[in-house]
Amino acid sequence: MITSKSISIWIATAFLSVSAFSLIGCGSSGSAQLRALHASPDAPNVDISVNGTSVAKDVPYETATSYLKIKDGKTQIQVFPTGTTTAVLDYTFTATNKSYYTFLAANKVASIQSLFFTDNNSTPPAGDFNLRLIHGAPSAGNVDIYITAPGAALGTPTLSNVAFAASSGYLSEPAGSYEVRITPTGTQTVVIDTGSLTFAAGQVRTAVALDPVNETGPFQAVVLDDLN
Repeated sequence: MITSKSISIWIATAFLSVSAFSLIGCGSSGSAQLRALHASPDAPNVDISVNGTSVAKDVPYETATSYLKIKDGKTQIQVFPTGTTTAVLDYTFTATNKSYYTFLAANKVASIQSLFFTDNNSTPPAGDFNLRLIHGAPSAGNVDIYITAPGAALGTPTLSNVAFAASSGYLSEPAGSYEVRITPTGTQTVVIDTGSLTFAAGQVRTAVALDPVNETGPFQAVVLDDLN
Protein backbone atom coordinates (compact mmCIF):
# COMPACT_ATOMS: atom_id res chain seq x y z
CA MET A 1 0.00 0.00 0.00
CA ILE A 2 1.26 3.46 -0.86
CA THR A 3 0.95 5.72 2.17
CA SER A 4 0.69 9.47 2.36
CA LYS A 5 4.18 9.49 3.84
CA SER A 6 5.62 7.59 0.89
CA ILE A 7 3.81 9.89 -1.54
CA SER A 8 5.33 12.87 0.24
CA ILE A 9 8.76 11.27 -0.13
CA TRP A 10 8.14 10.86 -3.86
CA ILE A 11 7.13 14.51 -4.15
CA ALA A 12 10.24 15.60 -2.30
CA THR A 13 12.78 13.26 -3.90
CA ALA A 14 11.48 11.74 -7.14
CA PHE A 15 12.41 14.72 -9.27
CA LEU A 16 15.82 14.45 -10.86
CA SER A 17 17.86 17.60 -10.31
CA VAL A 18 18.18 19.02 -13.81
CA SER A 19 18.89 22.68 -14.40
CA ALA A 20 16.30 24.43 -16.54
CA PHE A 21 17.81 26.08 -19.57
CA SER A 22 16.78 27.03 -23.10
CA LEU A 23 16.99 24.12 -25.51
CA ILE A 24 17.42 24.52 -29.23
CA GLY A 25 14.11 24.80 -31.10
CA CYS A 26 13.25 25.57 -34.67
CA GLY A 27 12.73 29.09 -35.89
CA SER A 28 10.96 30.80 -32.98
CA SER A 29 11.70 33.04 -30.02
CA GLY A 30 9.02 31.93 -27.52
CA SER A 31 9.40 29.28 -24.85
CA ALA A 32 7.48 26.34 -23.41
CA GLN A 33 8.07 23.88 -20.55
CA LEU A 34 8.64 20.11 -20.84
CA ARG A 35 9.22 17.36 -18.27
CA ALA A 36 9.81 13.64 -18.72
CA LEU A 37 9.02 10.63 -16.50
CA HIS A 38 10.65 7.18 -16.66
CA ALA A 39 7.55 4.97 -16.49
CA SER A 40 8.77 1.67 -18.01
CA PRO A 41 8.88 -0.83 -15.10
CA ASP A 42 11.38 -3.34 -16.48
CA ALA A 43 13.61 -0.88 -18.34
CA PRO A 44 17.10 0.05 -17.15
CA ASN A 45 18.00 3.61 -16.21
CA VAL A 46 17.75 5.97 -19.15
CA ASP A 47 19.32 9.08 -20.63
CA ILE A 48 17.04 11.73 -22.14
CA SER A 49 17.83 14.28 -24.82
CA VAL A 50 15.79 17.11 -26.31
CA ASN A 51 16.66 18.40 -29.79
CA GLY A 52 19.96 16.56 -29.59
CA THR A 53 20.97 18.09 -26.25
CA SER A 54 21.29 15.83 -23.20
CA VAL A 55 18.96 17.00 -20.42
CA ALA A 56 19.04 14.07 -17.98
CA LYS A 57 21.32 11.08 -17.42
CA ASP A 58 20.95 7.78 -15.59
CA VAL A 59 17.27 8.36 -14.74
CA PRO A 60 15.75 5.46 -12.73
CA TYR A 61 12.23 4.12 -12.97
CA GLU A 62 9.52 6.28 -11.33
CA THR A 63 11.68 9.41 -11.60
CA ALA A 64 10.77 12.62 -13.44
CA THR A 65 12.74 15.63 -14.52
CA SER A 66 11.62 19.04 -13.39
CA TYR A 67 10.04 21.24 -16.03
CA LEU A 68 12.67 22.27 -18.57
CA LYS A 69 12.43 25.43 -20.61
CA ILE A 70 12.36 24.76 -24.36
CA LYS A 71 11.96 27.00 -27.37
CA ASP A 72 8.66 26.65 -29.16
CA GLY A 73 8.53 24.93 -32.52
CA LYS A 74 9.50 21.43 -33.61
CA THR A 75 10.84 19.49 -30.62
CA GLN A 76 12.41 16.01 -30.59
CA ILE A 77 12.58 13.88 -27.43
CA GLN A 78 14.85 10.82 -27.44
CA VAL A 79 15.26 8.18 -24.73
CA PHE A 80 18.34 5.93 -24.53
CA PRO A 81 19.30 3.12 -22.19
CA THR A 82 21.96 4.80 -20.06
CA GLY A 83 25.36 4.88 -21.71
CA THR A 84 24.12 3.85 -25.16
CA THR A 85 23.60 5.82 -28.35
CA THR A 86 20.61 3.96 -29.84
CA ALA A 87 17.30 5.58 -28.95
CA VAL A 88 14.50 3.28 -27.81
CA LEU A 89 12.01 6.14 -28.13
CA ASP A 90 12.07 9.03 -30.58
CA TYR A 91 9.12 11.40 -30.32
CA THR A 92 8.56 14.72 -32.10
CA PHE A 93 5.95 17.36 -31.37
CA THR A 94 5.41 21.06 -31.95
CA ALA A 95 5.83 23.13 -28.79
CA THR A 96 3.73 26.25 -28.37
CA ASN A 97 4.87 29.37 -26.53
CA LYS A 98 3.91 29.37 -22.81
CA SER A 99 2.56 25.81 -22.93
CA TYR A 100 3.50 22.94 -20.59
CA TYR A 101 3.99 19.28 -21.55
CA THR A 102 4.56 15.93 -19.83
CA PHE A 103 6.27 13.01 -21.62
CA LEU A 104 6.30 9.43 -20.33
CA ALA A 105 8.58 6.62 -21.45
CA ALA A 106 5.88 4.05 -20.71
CA ASN A 107 4.90 0.37 -20.85
CA LYS A 108 7.17 -2.65 -20.57
CA VAL A 109 10.39 -2.82 -22.58
CA ALA A 110 8.92 -5.22 -25.15
CA SER A 111 6.17 -2.70 -25.88
CA ILE A 112 7.81 0.54 -24.76
CA GLN A 113 5.97 3.60 -26.03
CA SER A 114 5.80 7.36 -25.76
CA LEU A 115 2.90 8.91 -23.88
CA PHE A 116 2.54 12.65 -24.32
CA PHE A 117 0.21 15.07 -22.55
CA THR A 118 -0.42 18.80 -22.76
CA ASP A 119 -0.61 20.21 -19.24
CA ASN A 120 -2.98 22.88 -17.99
CA ASN A 121 -1.17 24.85 -15.31
CA SER A 122 -3.66 27.69 -15.13
CA THR A 123 -4.78 28.68 -11.63
CA PRO A 124 -7.69 26.55 -10.30
CA PRO A 125 -10.97 28.20 -9.31
CA ALA A 126 -10.83 30.08 -6.00
CA GLY A 127 -10.58 27.67 -3.07
CA ASP A 128 -9.97 24.64 -5.31
CA PHE A 129 -7.05 22.50 -6.45
CA ASN A 130 -6.77 20.63 -9.76
CA LEU A 131 -5.79 16.95 -9.98
CA ARG A 132 -5.08 14.96 -13.14
CA LEU A 133 -4.78 11.16 -13.07
CA ILE A 134 -2.76 9.21 -15.66
CA HIS A 135 -3.03 5.42 -15.97
CA GLY A 136 0.56 4.33 -16.57
CA ALA A 137 0.37 0.77 -15.17
CA PRO A 138 -0.08 -1.68 -18.08
CA SER A 139 -0.28 -4.77 -15.84
CA ALA A 140 -3.33 -3.40 -14.04
CA GLY A 141 -5.58 -3.52 -17.10
CA ASN A 142 -8.59 -1.20 -17.08
CA VAL A 143 -9.24 0.36 -13.67
CA ASP A 144 -11.79 2.25 -11.61
CA ILE A 145 -10.57 5.28 -9.66
CA TYR A 146 -12.12 6.51 -6.42
CA ILE A 147 -11.43 9.94 -4.95
CA THR A 148 -12.97 10.14 -1.48
CA ALA A 149 -12.55 11.64 1.93
CA PRO A 150 -9.79 9.76 3.81
CA GLY A 151 -11.09 6.42 5.11
CA ALA A 152 -14.48 6.72 3.44
CA ALA A 153 -16.18 3.73 1.81
CA LEU A 154 -15.38 3.38 -1.88
CA GLY A 155 -18.94 3.92 -3.09
CA THR A 156 -19.31 4.79 -6.76
CA PRO A 157 -16.11 5.24 -8.81
CA THR A 158 -15.11 8.81 -9.65
CA LEU A 159 -13.82 7.44 -12.96
CA SER A 160 -14.79 4.05 -14.40
CA ASN A 161 -13.11 1.62 -16.79
CA VAL A 162 -10.01 3.77 -17.35
CA ALA A 163 -7.67 2.20 -19.91
CA PHE A 164 -3.89 2.14 -19.80
CA ALA A 165 -2.37 5.36 -21.22
CA ALA A 166 -5.55 7.35 -20.57
CA SER A 167 -5.69 10.65 -18.69
CA SER A 168 -8.59 11.89 -16.60
CA GLY A 169 -8.09 15.48 -17.58
CA TYR A 170 -8.04 17.97 -14.70
CA LEU A 171 -10.54 17.50 -11.89
CA SER A 172 -11.26 20.55 -9.70
CA GLU A 173 -12.05 19.87 -6.05
CA PRO A 174 -12.22 22.04 -2.91
CA ALA A 175 -8.89 22.22 -1.07
CA GLY A 176 -8.61 19.65 1.70
CA SER A 177 -7.66 16.04 2.41
CA TYR A 178 -8.51 13.19 0.04
CA GLU A 179 -7.70 9.55 -0.55
CA VAL A 180 -7.22 8.15 -4.06
CA ARG A 181 -7.78 4.42 -4.51
CA ILE A 182 -7.54 2.38 -7.70
CA THR A 183 -9.12 -1.02 -8.35
CA PRO A 184 -9.33 -3.32 -11.37
CA THR A 185 -12.54 -2.39 -13.17
CA GLY A 186 -15.65 -3.92 -11.67
CA THR A 187 -13.96 -4.97 -8.42
CA GLN A 188 -13.31 -3.35 -5.08
CA THR A 189 -9.85 -4.88 -4.73
CA VAL A 190 -7.63 -1.87 -4.07
CA VAL A 191 -4.27 -2.12 -5.84
CA ILE A 192 -3.16 1.47 -5.22
CA ASP A 193 -4.05 3.49 -2.14
CA THR A 194 -2.45 6.88 -1.59
CA GLY A 195 -3.62 7.19 1.98
CA SER A 196 -4.61 10.70 3.07
CA LEU A 197 -3.29 13.48 0.84
CA THR A 198 -3.79 17.15 1.59
CA PHE A 199 -4.12 19.63 -1.27
CA ALA A 200 -3.99 23.40 -0.83
CA ALA A 201 -6.03 25.92 -2.79
CA GLY A 202 -4.28 26.88 -6.01
CA GLN A 203 -2.26 23.69 -6.37
CA VAL A 204 -2.20 21.62 -9.57
CA ARG A 205 -1.00 18.02 -9.36
CA THR A 206 -0.63 15.04 -11.69
CA ALA A 207 -0.78 11.53 -10.19
CA VAL A 208 0.57 8.66 -12.30
CA ALA A 209 -0.25 5.01 -11.55
CA LEU A 210 2.73 2.76 -12.30
CA ASP A 211 3.54 -0.95 -12.36
CA PRO A 212 5.62 -2.64 -9.66
CA VAL A 213 9.36 -2.51 -10.28
CA ASN A 214 10.27 -5.58 -12.36
CA GLU A 215 6.80 -6.98 -11.61
CA THR A 216 7.56 -7.50 -7.92
CA GLY A 217 5.98 -5.67 -5.00
CA PRO A 218 2.99 -3.33 -5.01
CA PHE A 219 1.76 -1.05 -7.76
CA GLN A 220 3.08 2.48 -7.39
CA ALA A 221 1.75 6.03 -7.49
CA VAL A 222 3.90 9.06 -8.30
CA VAL A 223 2.54 12.56 -7.66
CA LEU A 224 4.06 15.34 -9.76
CA ASP A 225 3.98 19.01 -8.81
CA ASP A 226 2.53 20.98 -11.72
CA LEU A 227 1.82 24.34 -10.06
CA ASN A 228 2.40 25.73 -6.54
